[in-house]
Amino acid sequence: MKKIGTLISGFVMVIFLLALQQEQTLTIYIIGDSTAANKDKRTFPETGWGMAFAKMFNQQVRIDNRALNGRSSKSFKQDSGKDGSTINHWEPIFENLRRGDYVFIQFGHNDEKVDKPNVGTSLGEFEQNLTFYINQTKEKGGIPILLTPIARRKFENGVLIKTHGQYPAVIRKIARNMQIPCIDMEDQTTVLVRSYGEDGSKKLFLHVDSGNMNYPQGKKDDTHLNTFGANEVARLVAKGICELQLPIQENLMLK
Repeated sequence: MKKIGTLISGFVMVIFLLALQQEQTLTIYIIGDSTAANKDKRTFPETGWGMAFAKMFNQQVRIDNRALNGRSSKSFKQDSGKDGSTINHWEPIFENLRRGDYVFIQFGHNDEKVDKPNVGTSLGEFEQNLTFYINQTKEKGGIPILLTPIARRKFENGVLIKTHGQYPAVIRKIARNMQIPCIDMEDQTTVLVRSYGEDGSKKLFLHVDSGNMNYPQGKKDDTHLNTFGANEVARLVAKGICELQLPIQENLMLK
Protein backbone atom coordinates (compact mmCIF):
# COMPACT_ATOMS: atom_id res chain seq x y z
CA MET A 1 0.00 0.00 0.00
CA LYS A 2 2.89 2.34 0.80
CA LYS A 3 4.38 1.77 -2.68
CA ILE A 4 1.02 2.42 -4.30
CA GLY A 5 0.66 5.63 -2.31
CA THR A 6 4.14 6.72 -3.38
CA LEU A 7 3.33 6.00 -7.02
CA ILE A 8 0.08 7.96 -6.80
CA SER A 9 1.86 10.89 -5.15
CA GLY A 10 4.52 10.82 -7.85
CA PHE A 11 1.90 10.72 -10.58
CA VAL A 12 0.03 13.66 -9.04
CA MET A 13 3.30 15.61 -8.82
CA VAL A 14 4.07 14.98 -12.50
CA ILE A 15 0.58 16.17 -13.48
CA PHE A 16 1.04 19.25 -11.31
CA LEU A 17 4.42 20.07 -12.82
CA LEU A 18 3.12 19.61 -16.36
CA ALA A 19 0.18 21.89 -15.60
CA LEU A 20 2.53 24.44 -14.04
CA GLN A 21 4.80 24.33 -17.09
CA GLN A 22 1.82 24.84 -19.39
CA GLU A 23 0.67 27.77 -17.28
CA GLN A 24 4.14 29.37 -17.50
CA THR A 25 4.40 28.79 -21.26
CA LEU A 26 3.07 31.62 -23.36
CA THR A 27 1.81 31.20 -26.89
CA ILE A 28 2.57 33.27 -29.96
CA TYR A 29 -0.23 32.88 -32.48
CA ILE A 30 0.47 33.77 -36.09
CA ILE A 31 -2.48 34.74 -38.26
CA GLY A 32 -1.97 35.59 -41.89
CA ASP A 33 -1.53 34.15 -45.36
CA SER A 34 0.59 31.65 -47.27
CA THR A 35 3.84 33.58 -46.87
CA ALA A 36 3.79 32.68 -43.16
CA ALA A 37 1.83 29.41 -43.20
CA ASN A 38 2.99 25.88 -42.41
CA LYS A 39 3.51 23.90 -45.63
CA ASP A 40 2.88 20.31 -46.63
CA LYS A 41 5.77 18.04 -47.65
CA ARG A 42 4.18 17.84 -51.08
CA THR A 43 5.01 21.51 -51.70
CA PHE A 44 8.62 21.43 -50.41
CA PRO A 45 10.83 23.45 -50.71
CA GLU A 46 8.05 26.03 -50.28
CA THR A 47 8.33 27.21 -46.67
CA GLY A 48 6.39 29.79 -44.68
CA TRP A 49 8.46 32.07 -42.47
CA GLY A 50 6.36 30.95 -39.49
CA MET A 51 7.88 27.48 -39.79
CA ALA A 52 11.40 28.85 -39.32
CA PHE A 53 10.22 31.30 -36.64
CA ALA A 54 8.88 28.41 -34.52
CA LYS A 55 12.41 27.06 -34.09
CA MET A 56 13.83 30.27 -32.66
CA PHE A 57 12.41 30.13 -29.13
CA ASN A 58 13.13 28.24 -25.94
CA GLN A 59 10.60 25.98 -24.24
CA GLN A 60 8.87 28.86 -22.46
CA VAL A 61 7.33 29.97 -25.76
CA ARG A 62 5.05 27.96 -28.01
CA ILE A 63 4.40 29.02 -31.60
CA ASP A 64 0.89 28.26 -32.84
CA ASN A 65 0.99 29.09 -36.53
CA ARG A 66 -2.59 29.49 -37.80
CA ALA A 67 -1.69 31.36 -41.01
CA LEU A 68 -3.40 29.83 -44.05
CA ASN A 69 -2.86 29.85 -47.78
CA GLY A 70 -5.00 32.34 -49.66
CA ARG A 71 -6.57 34.03 -46.66
CA SER A 72 -7.07 37.72 -46.14
CA SER A 73 -8.11 39.74 -43.11
CA LYS A 74 -11.67 39.11 -44.31
CA SER A 75 -11.64 35.41 -45.22
CA PHE A 76 -9.65 34.42 -42.12
CA LYS A 77 -12.74 35.12 -40.04
CA GLN A 78 -15.36 34.53 -42.72
CA ASP A 79 -14.16 31.70 -44.96
CA SER A 80 -16.30 29.62 -47.30
CA GLY A 81 -16.28 25.87 -46.73
CA LYS A 82 -16.62 23.36 -49.55
CA ASP A 83 -20.14 22.57 -48.37
CA GLY A 84 -21.15 26.22 -48.49
CA SER A 85 -20.74 26.73 -44.75
CA THR A 86 -18.88 29.67 -43.21
CA ILE A 87 -15.66 28.94 -41.33
CA ASN A 88 -14.24 31.32 -38.74
CA HIS A 89 -10.53 30.53 -38.33
CA TRP A 90 -10.16 33.27 -35.72
CA GLU A 91 -12.80 31.99 -33.29
CA PRO A 92 -10.79 29.05 -31.83
CA ILE A 93 -7.81 31.35 -31.33
CA PHE A 94 -9.96 33.85 -29.46
CA GLU A 95 -11.45 31.08 -27.31
CA ASN A 96 -8.02 29.75 -26.28
CA LEU A 97 -6.18 33.05 -26.01
CA ARG A 98 -4.76 33.64 -22.54
CA ARG A 99 -3.51 36.78 -20.83
CA GLY A 100 0.04 37.48 -21.94
CA ASP A 101 -0.19 35.52 -25.19
CA TYR A 102 0.84 37.25 -28.41
CA VAL A 103 -0.98 37.45 -31.74
CA PHE A 104 1.21 38.29 -34.72
CA ILE A 105 -1.07 39.70 -37.44
CA GLN A 106 0.18 39.80 -41.03
CA PHE A 107 -2.29 40.30 -43.86
CA GLY A 108 -2.22 42.24 -47.12
CA HIS A 109 -1.09 39.83 -49.84
CA ASN A 110 -4.64 38.66 -50.51
CA ASP A 111 -6.58 41.68 -49.25
CA GLU A 112 -5.29 43.56 -52.28
CA LYS A 113 -7.04 41.07 -54.63
CA VAL A 114 -10.16 43.20 -54.89
CA ASP A 115 -11.29 41.24 -57.98
CA LYS A 116 -12.05 38.35 -55.60
CA PRO A 117 -14.99 39.59 -53.47
CA ASN A 118 -14.74 36.78 -50.90
CA VAL A 119 -11.10 37.64 -50.23
CA GLY A 120 -10.22 41.17 -51.33
CA THR A 121 -10.95 44.17 -49.15
CA SER A 122 -11.10 47.89 -49.60
CA LEU A 123 -8.58 49.88 -47.57
CA GLY A 124 -11.37 50.87 -45.20
CA GLU A 125 -12.51 47.30 -44.69
CA PHE A 126 -8.90 46.22 -44.23
CA GLU A 127 -8.53 48.76 -41.42
CA GLN A 128 -11.76 47.59 -39.79
CA ASN A 129 -10.69 43.94 -39.91
CA LEU A 130 -7.27 44.59 -38.40
CA THR A 131 -8.86 46.72 -35.69
CA PHE A 132 -11.21 43.82 -34.95
CA TYR A 133 -8.30 41.38 -34.40
CA ILE A 134 -6.48 43.93 -32.24
CA ASN A 135 -9.48 44.67 -30.03
CA GLN A 136 -10.39 41.00 -29.63
CA THR A 137 -6.81 40.16 -28.67
CA LYS A 138 -6.69 42.95 -26.11
CA GLU A 139 -10.09 41.90 -24.75
CA LYS A 140 -8.53 38.58 -23.66
CA GLY A 141 -5.43 40.26 -22.25
CA GLY A 142 -3.32 39.25 -25.25
CA ILE A 143 -0.69 41.35 -27.00
CA PRO A 144 -1.32 42.15 -30.70
CA ILE A 145 1.67 42.71 -32.96
CA LEU A 146 1.15 44.07 -36.47
CA LEU A 147 3.36 43.07 -39.39
CA THR A 148 3.29 44.57 -42.85
CA PRO A 149 3.30 41.99 -45.70
CA ILE A 150 6.64 40.73 -47.00
CA ALA A 151 7.93 42.00 -50.34
CA ARG A 152 7.41 40.16 -53.59
CA ARG A 153 10.36 39.71 -55.90
CA LYS A 154 9.30 42.02 -58.71
CA PHE A 155 12.03 43.86 -60.58
CA GLU A 156 11.47 46.36 -63.38
CA ASN A 157 14.55 47.64 -65.22
CA GLY A 158 16.68 46.31 -62.39
CA VAL A 159 14.67 48.09 -59.69
CA LEU A 160 12.64 46.24 -57.05
CA ILE A 161 9.02 47.42 -57.19
CA LYS A 162 6.70 47.48 -54.18
CA THR A 163 3.48 45.61 -55.00
CA HIS A 164 1.21 46.02 -51.98
CA GLY A 165 -0.21 49.46 -52.75
CA GLN A 166 -1.54 51.35 -49.72
CA TYR A 167 -2.22 48.28 -47.56
CA PRO A 168 1.08 48.51 -45.63
CA ALA A 169 0.38 52.23 -45.05
CA VAL A 170 -2.95 51.29 -43.43
CA ILE A 171 -1.13 48.91 -41.08
CA ARG A 172 1.39 51.60 -40.14
CA LYS A 173 -1.42 54.10 -39.51
CA ILE A 174 -3.27 51.70 -37.22
CA ALA A 175 -0.05 50.99 -35.33
CA ARG A 176 0.48 54.71 -34.75
CA ASN A 177 -3.11 55.55 -33.85
CA MET A 178 -3.71 52.56 -31.59
CA GLN A 179 -0.12 52.41 -30.26
CA ILE A 180 0.32 48.81 -31.38
CA PRO A 181 3.85 47.42 -31.91
CA CYS A 182 4.54 46.99 -35.62
CA ILE A 183 7.30 45.12 -37.43
CA ASP A 184 7.63 46.66 -40.87
CA MET A 185 8.28 43.52 -42.87
CA GLU A 186 7.66 45.22 -46.21
CA ASP A 187 10.56 47.59 -45.63
CA GLN A 188 12.80 44.94 -44.03
CA THR A 189 12.28 42.37 -46.78
CA THR A 190 12.62 45.02 -49.49
CA VAL A 191 16.10 45.74 -48.15
CA LEU A 192 16.79 42.00 -47.98
CA VAL A 193 15.73 41.28 -51.57
CA ARG A 194 17.61 44.30 -52.90
CA SER A 195 20.75 43.15 -51.10
CA TYR A 196 20.74 39.94 -53.14
CA GLY A 197 20.04 41.69 -56.41
CA GLU A 198 17.68 40.80 -59.23
CA ASP A 199 19.21 37.43 -60.04
CA GLY A 200 20.64 36.50 -56.64
CA SER A 201 17.32 37.08 -54.86
CA LYS A 202 15.88 34.01 -56.60
CA LYS A 203 17.60 31.98 -53.87
CA LEU A 204 15.07 33.39 -51.37
CA PHE A 205 11.96 32.36 -53.29
CA LEU A 206 10.39 29.24 -54.71
CA HIS A 207 12.49 28.91 -57.85
CA VAL A 208 12.87 25.23 -58.65
CA ASP A 209 14.40 23.61 -61.72
CA SER A 210 12.45 21.04 -63.71
CA GLY A 211 12.80 17.46 -62.53
CA ASN A 212 12.08 18.29 -58.90
CA MET A 213 10.00 15.59 -57.19
CA ASN A 214 7.25 18.04 -56.21
CA TYR A 215 7.59 20.27 -59.27
CA PRO A 216 8.41 18.07 -62.30
CA GLN A 217 7.95 21.04 -64.65
CA GLY A 218 9.88 23.39 -62.38
CA LYS A 219 8.54 26.44 -60.56
CA LYS A 220 9.19 30.18 -60.66
CA ASP A 221 7.32 31.80 -57.79
CA ASP A 222 8.32 35.29 -56.64
CA THR A 223 5.81 35.48 -53.78
CA HIS A 224 6.45 32.36 -51.72
CA LEU A 225 9.66 31.56 -49.90
CA ASN A 226 11.90 28.51 -49.97
CA THR A 227 13.59 27.15 -46.84
CA PHE A 228 16.50 29.57 -47.04
CA GLY A 229 14.24 32.55 -47.64
CA ALA A 230 11.92 31.58 -44.79
CA ASN A 231 14.87 31.47 -42.41
CA GLU A 232 16.07 34.88 -43.56
CA VAL A 233 12.61 36.41 -43.16
CA ALA A 234 12.07 34.78 -39.75
CA ARG A 235 15.34 36.34 -38.62
CA LEU A 236 13.96 39.73 -39.62
CA VAL A 237 10.86 39.09 -37.51
CA ALA A 238 13.13 38.20 -34.58
CA LYS A 239 15.15 41.35 -35.24
CA GLY A 240 11.93 43.36 -35.10
CA ILE A 241 11.05 41.78 -31.74
CA CYS A 242 14.41 42.91 -30.36
CA GLU A 243 14.13 46.41 -31.83
CA LEU A 244 10.69 46.79 -30.22
CA GLN A 245 12.15 45.41 -26.98
CA LEU A 246 9.26 43.02 -26.55
CA PRO A 247 9.64 40.84 -23.41
CA ILE A 248 9.75 37.67 -25.56
CA GLN A 249 13.15 38.73 -26.88
CA GLU A 250 14.53 37.03 -23.77
CA ASN A 251 13.18 33.71 -25.09
CA LEU A 252 14.84 33.93 -28.49
CA MET A 253 17.66 31.50 -29.21
CA LEU A 254 19.46 33.29 -32.02
CA LYS A 255 22.81 32.02 -33.24
